[in-house]
Amino acid sequence: MQAKSSITLVDQGISTHATQHWNLGTGSLVEAAVRNGEGKLSKDGPLVVRTGKHTGRSAKDKFIVRDETTEGSVWWGDVNKAMSPAHFAALKADFFAALGQKEALYVADLFGGSQPEHRVNVRVVNELAWHNLFIRTLLCRPDAQELAGFQPEYTIIDLPSFKADPARHGCRSETVIAVNFTEKLILIGGTAYAGEMKKSVFGLLNYLLPADGIMPMHCSANIGPNGDTAVFFGLSGTGKTTLSADASRTLIGDDEHGWSDTAVFNFEGGCYAKMINLSAEAEPEIFATTKRFGTVLENVVMDEDSRELDFDDATLAENSRGAYPIDFIPNTSEKNLGPVPKNIIFLTADAYGVLPPIAKLTPEQAMYHFLSGYTAKVAGTEIGVTEPTATFSTCFGAAFMPRHPSVYGNLLKDRIAKGGVDCWLVNTGWSGGKATMPGIKRMPIKVTRALLNAALDGSLKNAEFRADPNFGFQVPVAVAGVDSKILDPRASWADATAYDETAAKLVKQFVDNFAQFEEHVDQGVREAALTAA
Repeated sequence: MQAKSSITLVDQGISTHATQHWNLGTGSLVEAAVRNGEGKLSKDGPLVVRTGKHTGRSAKDKFIVRDETTEGSVWWGDVNKAMSPAHFAALKADFFAALGQKEALYVADLFGGSQPEHRVNVRVVNELAWHNLFIRTLLCRPDAQELAGFQPEYTIIDLPSFKADPARHGCRSETVIAVNFTEKLILIGGTAYAGEMKKSVFGLLNYLLPADGIMPMHCSANIGPNGDTAVFFGLSGTGKTTLSADASRTLIGDDEHGWSDTAVFNFEGGCYAKMINLSAEAEPEIFATTKRFGTVLENVVMDEDSRELDFDDATLAENSRGAYPIDFIPNTSEKNLGPVPKNIIFLTADAYGVLPPIAKLTPEQAMYHFLSGYTAKVAGTEIGVTEPTATFSTCFGAAFMPRHPSVYGNLLKDRIAKGGVDCWLVNTGWSGGKATMPGIKRMPIKVTRALLNAALDGSLKNAEFRADPNFGFQVPVAVAGVDSKILDPRASWADATAYDETAAKLVKQFVDNFAQFEEHVDQGVREAALTAA
């Protein structure tokens, strides 16, 4: 018998003749997806699906309803675009009408957040069985008793077949992600990319939790053998998932967390990893999940006859993904949470070759780099482009932050000061020159791990430090097992003058980017910014 809450879809104003499948388990949802022709099983058991033309988030098609609730609390602009209540009302009416025409619907009642005091009850309604399996995998799953008494606080309705009308619905295209905090309703249409649901819940928690003094974070987190939690912030490609998956430490989660007075807690009950070029040698734990029933693989190329997977084939998408329960990874936290952190690591892949492999930050410098959210992309995607490109995504996740970045920055600074947390900037990018220079290679992973280990076990705090002339943070002069030359980026360049010119350019980009935050931070953080001027 399907476990379900006493709150029905009818109670939520949804009238439909569809057969409703409530809180199905993995096996039943996989069977339904295969039966419906939504996906196929690979040789070793995972469900393999395709998302069509949308193989990633449609950031330009996301809107927040601008009303009395959100007018003064949302950071309006390019990231958080407004939709009028009238347009949302029309969109909602059309969504509900579309639900009424469906033959089958899949409903899951789930938790966003693993710490009971701070989680949110989320109901998800899908037309696709595999979407329901995906979100059930990615969020936290209530037990039977919790399901019986489940009271949905927020509802997500995801209809890939729905086509929005820009004139009627006030959106940009046939694809729409509309968030209404007043009605506690999120509508997703015109895209089969399942990650939109996951990130909608993240955005929801990013809006709700700061009001309670909880710090929401786009980060991975793990726990050392002595109970010391480390948090890893970083944009895509900086090593957030790889570096937090350390066999000697217990994984809390790989992507989204909250920092309360008592814990760092995972928002999710699963992981969502990139699959392109995945190998058993480089990432054995993640690779093992691709051979387990219950994993969902998006846009991974599969041979139709042998059902063998080819992770190197990007024909369907460069952003091929795998969703799997977090307990598919060995040595994970049983309750998806751990103690408040002892260390915070900001990961950046600096393609300019300017930043040192590790630096110690003051709380004010930590807020500066958190608000900056810097990494750099390698040039070469266009003919004639020879320079790296700086990327600034505030809070290391601007796309998911409904409130002004200073809200999250001040929360972080206060929690760092309160807990006496050590903060580190770690460059996983290039050393000895810009990434575009001949013979310049990325920072060796063994160097990064050695420096991280020294930071996390406390030994690095006893090292001799120098002040970086460009950014003012403290850089170790010597670390056991690491070539001292690599610790000083200027010394590692063949042409010191070229380094100085490149560093000056990067500093200016930092300063120009931070100008938008200056009036929202205190004097100590402004002074940290001036250090880079």
